[in-house]
Amino acid sequence: MATVWFQHEIQLPSRSRGCYLIIGEIEKIQDIKKVKIGLCNIFLKHTSASLCLNESYDPDVRTDMEMMLDRLAPENAPYQHTAEGADDMPAHVKNALLGSSVTIPIKNGQLVTGTWQSLWFCEHRRSKHSRQVVVTIQGQTQ
Repeated sequence: MATVWFQHEIQLPSRSRGCYLIIGEIEKIQDIKKVKIGLCNIFLKHTSASLCLNESYDPDVRTDMEMMLDRLAPENAPYQHTAEGADDMPAHVKNALLGSSVTIPIKNGQLVTGTWQSLWFCEHRRSKHSRQVVVTIQGQTQ
């Protein structure tokens, strides 16, 4: 077995505010299939959106998460940073709560998640934005 490193940059489809499942877009990377045991790190290159691992079975969970994030970081709070619009500073707060990267184990060429788990991309701005993720794969080959 050899140790390998691969890195890809993916542009996500532009989406408006909400939580979206994106693990399928990551699983399309063929280099994952080359790894017997390893790690896949997904890093979002933005501070007004987030990544997280969470429930994938019931789409109501994503709707409820968006509702709770809006309660935790409402647009009408007395923010100092308002230069980029009312939804920008709450987006930064939500990013700080959820984070910009997720690491998922790889086993026998597949991402290892729990039964109902998936990778979420959470867009925190109202308007659609172009977002990029960097996917770094490391591990031992098949």
